[in-house]
Amino acid sequence: MSAENPEPDRSLSAEAAPAPSRRTFITTATAVSGAVVAGGLATAPAALGGRQAVAAEGPPGGTVHLTINSVRHTVTVDNRTSLLDLLREHLDLTGAKKGCNAGACGACTVLVDGHRVNSCLTLAVRLDGAEVTTIEGLADGDQLHPLQQAFIDQDAYQCGFCTSGQIMSGVGCIKEGHTQTPHEIREWMSGNLCRCGCYIKIVRALEQAAGQK
Repeated sequence: MSAENPEPDRSLSAEAAPAPSRRTFITTATAVSGAVVAGGLATAPAALGGRQAVAAEGPPGGTVHLTINSVRHTVTVDNRTSLLDLLREHLDLTGAKKGCNAGACGACTVLVDGHRVNSCLTLAVRLDGAEVTTIEGLADGDQLHPLQQAFIDQDAYQCGFCTSGQIMSGVGCIKEGHTQTPHEIREWMSGNLCRCGCYIKIVRALEQAAGQK
């Protein structure tokens, strides 16, 4: 009789081992896949080389020289920065309001080289050398602009959120000569919305400032 231990029957051992459950299989597969993806990401920069290094530097920017309310500014901004964000976020000129941020409400209206524009739709990098006037620069010291005074006289505002845009658009409207009749004023001021409904008084304010009353 041999003293050696008999070799175990491996086929019986394999049959006896329980099959992994569906939950265990999915958990294991997910963990393995995650490790592979993580490993791929970890080695991606080496594979991309210089291209990855350029992307990591951030979006392109530009230097802009412009005059705002008679003050010269030189700023470096992301090329995607709007004039509105430049004024509010970089220069702390918060008179122009961010309403719809899509050019539909007129709350952000300012003058660029004397022409009214929606600053939320205007890229700052395209204004190199331009002259910008905001509501902060409209008065002459303590002397209000005639349209600012007319808004007070005619009580042409309530909550005040749209007022700066209404006034800046009104200044442009007067310069353009579109104040001959109330209908013409309403037509050329139609891009500026007033959620409080002060349209009649706004028209009267423009008539007063334009010398029609």
